Amino acid sequence: MNFSPAGHYPHHVCGHQALANQQGRPQLYFCMSSHFSLLPHRSVLSVAGSDRVEFLQGLISNDTRKVAPDCAVWAALLTPQGRFLNDMFVADAGNDTFFLETDRERAPALAKKLKMYTLRSKVTVEDLGGMLEVAAAFGGDASKALDIEGAVSFVDPRLDTLGVRVVAPAGRAATLLAARGFAEAPLAAYDALRLPLGVPDGSRDLQVEKALLLENGFDELNGVDWKKGCYMGQELTARTKYRALIRKRLFPVKVEGTLPEPGTAVLQDGQEVGELRSGTGDRALAMLRLDAARGSGAALMAGDARIVPEIPPWMRLPETPAL
Repeated sequence: MNFSPAGHYPHHVCGHQALANQQGRPQLYFCMSSHFSLLPHRSVLSVAGSDRVEFLQGLISNDTRKVAPDCAVWAALLTPQGRFLNDMFVADAGNDTFFLETDRERAPALAKKLKMYTLRSKVTVEDLGGMLEVAAAFGGDASKALDIEGAVSFVDPRLDTLGVRVVAPAGRAATLLAARGFAEAPLAAYDALRLPLGVPDGSRDLQVEKALLLENGFDELNGVDWKKGCYMGQELTARTKYRALIRKRLFPVKVEGTLPEPGTAVLQDGQEVGELRSGTGDRALAMLRLDAARGSGAALMAGDARIVPEIPPWMRLPETPAL
């Protein structure tokens, strides 16, 4: 199996400094030129008001006190039982307002749930999906997408190799990014960057009300703050980490054959050992049992395609095989 060695994952560094740290790193995109992809499956909510930091602090997995004009965080809202509901990037939009970039399909439900929790907090929650759009800028000089007038942009806090996220008025992102020298590319081009890195894309890769954060890279990808205190679902998330309860993980995989549909079972010797998630071309993500991903036993198959797992440098796995 083609396993790359596990290595250190990047500490959360923000803004231009994060992109400057990419010098000398291998570039996974097909060329060094600057591109952007519109992300129509992503949407935006606003959480505004003087209590916005404390309000979100008790609900989501990351520390909202870290959010600043040049620094966004990635986080998740969980069920009380610690299962995934929504992922989100929390960015400073100025004027006592946070933007929450999240799954478009699930944005209305997220807005409704957040409004339920406002109580006496001095915050307002609004679904801005019809007013704003989201793009990802990546490639040789993604930093050109920062500090765009009329938009909110930030370095992807999961991995700086993923470039810059841009929130702009609906219908304006392409014009604003083209003016900075970016060429438009289809969503598949962004996925071709994301998938070999093993980074999930919201509910395309995480099963709602089932997924656990630590099975999906939220720890290493800066999506959980272990020092912030309580939030909804925190107890199970902490217990999973400190009792080493993880037995499966979301892995990047090479697909040898025709790419199966998301949700296709991954089999080894006829036994189900995982499930395929999002993919494009010959790359995908798959939730796999650790023992199967480590290469013990026969080849992994999804439909008629062979699945070859990889371990990205940021991923930390147990030293001993899982039971």
